[in-house]
Amino acid sequence: MRQSTPTRQLLIVVMAIPIALTTQVASASEQPLDLQLSLGSSWQQSNDVQIPNNDTSTRFSLRDAVGEGPLPLLRLEAKWSFKDRHGIRVLLAPLEYTESATFNETVRFAGASFDSTERVDATYRFNSWRLGYYYTLKNTDTTTIRIGGTLKVRDAEIRLAQGNTTSFDDDVGVVPLLYLAGEHRLTDRWTLGADLDGLAGGPGRAIDAGAALSYKLTSQWHVGVEARILDGGADTDDVYNFARFTSAAFTIRARL
Repeated sequence: MRQSTPTRQLLIVVMAIPIALTTQVASASEQPLDLQLSLGSSWQQSNDVQIPNNDTSTRFSLRDAVGEGPLPLLRLEAKWSFKDRHGIRVLLAPLEYTESATFNETVRFAGASFDSTERVDATYRFNSWRLGYYYTLKNTDTTTIRIGGTLKVRDAEIRLAQGNTTSFDDDVGVVPLLYLAGEHRLTDRWTLGADLDGLAGGPGRAIDAGAALSYKLTSQWHVGVEARILDGGADTDDVYNFARFTSAAFTIRARL
């Protein structure tokens, strides 16, 4: 795994600031703050790349070149509810790997050529830092439904290296997403939940959807399991990249 660049370090600091602020505000106002840590594995189901998106480059599958994984998964989400129905959420979801790749043909990528007779170091990064607002449509003893919006900071890079030849394409941008989430309490201790950050249309799509089952240990601590699908990409003149990852994780949730 490559070391973090200054840009990524800055993004992590910027996105961590709201967590610190909401922690302080929640403590002062005695409003609920939910923190959830997810630890597990992710599998690369597909990852098709062509850069630039024209006849000067080769369309290839990173999934076929490096395999499906598993890859380590880590997610940290903080939600702070205030004034009964309103809330803020922050999500840190890094995704990055560097693996040895094998191509069955010469690959032309981002202005360079990579021979199929030698192995290639392939790096794929799609870190996601998100800040969102939600409104609670329904909150009863058994059911909670929320709707809102999310600003996603996309920190992405695809890089190939072979001997003295290195070529890459990177991008840092902000993407607006729709947020939907719900929970249904099956019993006093078991809860079934689902959530979605997503948007589709134009040249691409971004979907992050999950389903979870959690168990209440105490009024403050919950543990559970979670399954997710991350799907998306873009088809523009400069870039063609669509990828899909599935994941399974254990979750630890604290209500402070």
